[in-house]
Amino acid sequence: MKLRSLFFAGVVFVALPLASSFAAVGVSINIAPPVLPVVEQPPAPAPGYIWTPGYWGWATGGYYWVPGVWVAPPRVGLLWTPAWWGWRNGVYVFHRGYWGPTVGFYGGINYGYGYWGNGYWGGRWEGNVFRYNTAVTRVNTTVIHNTFVDRTVVNNEMNRTRTAFNGPNGVKAEPTAQQKAAENGKKIPPTSQQLARQDAASKDPNLQASKNNGQPNNEAIKSFNKGQGAGQGKAGRELGAAGGAAGAGVEKAANKPGNVTERNVQGAGAGKTAGAGNAGENGNKLKTG
Repeated sequence: MKLRSLFFAGVVFVALPLASSFAAVGVSINIAPPVLPVVEQPPAPAPGYIWTPGYWGWATGGYYWVPGVWVAPPRVGLLWTPAWWGWRNGVYVFHRGYWGPTVGFYGGINYGYGYWGNGYWGGRWEGNVFRYNTAVTRVNTTVIHNTFVDRTVVNNEMNRTRTAFNGPNGVKAEPTAQQKAAENGKKIPPTSQQLARQDAASKDPNLQASKNNGQPNNEAIKSFNKGQGAGQGKAGRELGAAGGAAGAGVEKAANKPGNVTERNVQGAGAGKTAGAGNAGENGNKLKTG
């Protein structure tokens, strides 16, 4: 199949075949994304929500920051593979994030809070219940009780840079066989909430790199979250009451304490050969949005 490209104002739009039910590769440009900002993770609002880290998006005005957010997965057992930028054939290619049964390759980028470049270490599914590792991630303990503490996962922290792309002068990492299988397997695209959030971020001048010099501040992010994430905790509890994938109702399905020494085996490519990242000098505050 021939690939057709359109070059315009430094942007390369590449027509690629679909992977599963959606395009896994999006816009490509010849300008590297800024470094990842240092921001604080808000606590998980309700049981079952999965942390999806922030990332740099691209629009006609340039790069813009899409702050991270807690999201109810489409169904029980799914994990999030973050979006990432990678150098290929002379341009920076944007790889969209997706949901799947395991965490795939995301360029070795260290987004922090358990996304240290390889797999996800902020929690794990046990049956119908998602349990949170509070050594890595923040939760609202007044409404979430499915927690455990495993500090050994910090051993997976290797990449201490805030670089936002994979390739020359960036992160050097290659996908493992398991991560390749996740990429080629069945994937579920971002939820409508995630897509709406990305669209809103692209229109917020305070999140545009041209306005904030590639460093969106916490006040701008909090202001954006206030407008976009209101009622998120309530929505999670309503999902649970209705039997949805991510609400409080699934907590009752299995209430066994987590094994605090067990690694998250559901994170695809958990081996260190994939160039895993880490939380860096600032601990869990590094590179999350």
